[in-house]
Amino acid sequence: MDHTKGLLLGLITPLLFIPLVLLVIAFSQNYYFEFLWNKFHLNGPYRIQIITISIIANLVWFYIFLNKERFNFAMGIILGSVLYAPYIIYIKFF
Repeated sequence: MDHTKGLLLGLITPLLFIPLVLLVIAFSQNYYFEFLWNKFHLNGPYRIQIITISIIANLVWFYIFLNKERFNFAMGIILGSVLYAPYIIYIKFF
């Protein structure tokens, strides 16, 4: 059961961090958020970069649960992160 909760957390966290990453990039590079959002949707290599950066947010959960010795949650979070790989490979080559 903890694997499933960790998996869901590992899948949802990057989805929530994608707009946050785009917002930080927009503020730091003086772009409009809408411009970066459209670029994210239309440009495959840029989408890969943003998704990869967003997956890094799972490391926070991973270390929290690892330090609390909740290894099943940590394993689920890693599995959730790895499940993004087929999508990234699909974008890269197709």
